[in-house]
Amino acid sequence: MSADTLPDAGPEEQWAAVSGWGRTAPSTVRLVRPRTYEEAAEAVRGCGARGGIARGLGRAYGDAAQNAGGAVLDMTALDRVRAIDPEGGTVRCDAGVSLHRLMELLLPLGWFVPVTPGTRYVTVGGAIGADIHGKNHHGSGSFSRHVLSLELLTADGAVRTVRPGTPLFDATAGGMGLTGVILSATVRLQPVATALMSVDTERAADLDDLMARLTTADHRYRYSVAWIDLLARGAATGRAVLTRGDHAPLEALPARARRDPLAFRTSRLPAAPSLLPEGLLTRTTVGLFNEVWYRRAPRHRTGQLQRISAFFHPLDGLPHWNRIYGRGGFVQYQFVVGHGREEALRRIVRRISEHRCPSFLAVLKRFGPADPGWLSFPVPGWTLALDLPAGLPGLGAFLDGLDDEVAGAGGRVYLAKDSRLRPELLAAMYPRLDAFRELRAELDPRGVFVSDLSRRLAL
Repeated sequence: MSADTLPDAGPEEQWAAVSGWGRTAPSTVRLVRPRTYEEAAEAVRGCGARGGIARGLGRAYGDAAQNAGGAVLDMTALDRVRAIDPEGGTVRCDAGVSLHRLMELLLPLGWFVPVTPGTRYVTVGGAIGADIHGKNHHGSGSFSRHVLSLELLTADGAVRTVRPGTPLFDATAGGMGLTGVILSATVRLQPVATALMSVDTERAADLDDLMARLTTADHRYRYSVAWIDLLARGAATGRAVLTRGDHAPLEALPARARRDPLAFRTSRLPAAPSLLPEGLLTRTTVGLFNEVWYRRAPRHRTGQLQRISAFFHPLDGLPHWNRIYGRGGFVQYQFVVGHGREEALRRIVRRISEHRCPSFLAVLKRFGPADPGWLSFPVPGWTLALDLPAGLPGLGAFLDGLDDEVAGAGGRVYLAKDSRLRPELLAAMYPRLDAFRELRAELDPRGVFVSDLSRRLAL
C-alpha cells in the first residue's frame, strides 16, 4: 500500500488505496488510525464533506469499508482487552481486537468466541457491524445475539452505551458501520473443555440428499457446514461433503493431548505470491479440484479430532489466499432463501451448474431463527456462498439474474460480501430498510458516516 504521510496531528493519517478482500474496485481514501477513544472522536469530527467509515482488518469482501475520497478509520490500534470474567464467561474489549487474539487469550481459560466466520482475522467491531454468522447459526444465531452491550461513538460526538432490545442496537447490529463507530463491546462466551473439535464427515450424493441430511440431523450438532460441488451436473448436481462437529470433551482426547487440552495451536503455510497468472482458476482446473476433493472425502467418518483452526479457519493457514484469483480479484456471492423455498435453491444451484461457474469455495448451511438486526443477513432457511473470479465473462449479468431469483423467493444477499447489488432490490430483500434509514437520518442528519456501499445502495 503506497501512501504519502500527512503531518502528524492527533491520529495517524495517510492517503491510501484500500479494497475489500475480493480486491475489486479499490478506493483512494484518507486512512486515519486512532489510538484512543479521544482520537477516534477527533477523527469523526474531522471527517470532512465526504464523511467517514470505520474499518477493521479488511475482510469484508466488497466495498463496505471503503469511502472514495473520504475518511476511513482504521480501528485496529484500538485493541485492548479490558476485562475477562472467567467465572461469568464474558469479555469486554475494544472494537479493534481480533477474534484471533480473543482465542489466544480465552481458550486457555476454557472459553471460546460464541460465533466465528470462516476467518478469525476479523475484529469485534466488524463482527457486530456485519453481524457475522458461523457454522452454528442454526443453534446459536449470529454474533450480535451474544453482545451484552457496546459503546458507540455517534455523529454528534457522543459516546452511547447501547444494549440489546433497543432500536439503536438493532440498527447497529448488521448496520455496516453506518450508525457510528463501535468503540468497545461486552460479549458472552462459549464454554469449552478442550481446544479440539470432534468432527463427523460424510458425502451427500446430490442437493436433495444434502438437504435431507442437514434437516434431519443438524439439531444433534453445534456446528454444521457443507462444501458443495457447483460444477457437478445431472444426477450429481449439488453433491457435497458435509462436515459437522462440536467441541471435544476431555475424555475424547488421547493421553498426550490431555496434558495441555486447551492449547490453541495453528498452522501456517507460506503466503500466496503477490503475482499469480490470470486464468489460473478455470472450469477445467476447478472441476478437477472438485472431483478430487469429493472423491477423497470419506463416505462416512465419525469422531475425528481436529484443531479448532483446521475446523473453522482452514484458509487462514494460507496468508493472502485471495491472491490466487489474480489481479482481477473475485466476487463472493452469498444469499439466503427461507424454509419452504427449497425449489428456488434447486433452481439457483442448477443455474450455477449449467453456467459452469468455476467456484471451488462454495458452502451451504442452514440458518436458524432470524436475528434482531434490521439489516442482519440471516433468516431461517438455506444460505449458499460461492467465490467467482471477477473477470468471468458475463458474470455481472449472470449474478443479476440470481439476484432476481433470490428476491423473488423472498431471500436476500449478504451486504458484508456484496460489491454489485442493484439498489432497487434492497427494499424487497430487507423489509426493515425504511426503519434503518429513518433512524440513521435522525441520528446522523449531516451524513457523517458513509461508505462506498452506502452510496451505491442509497442506504
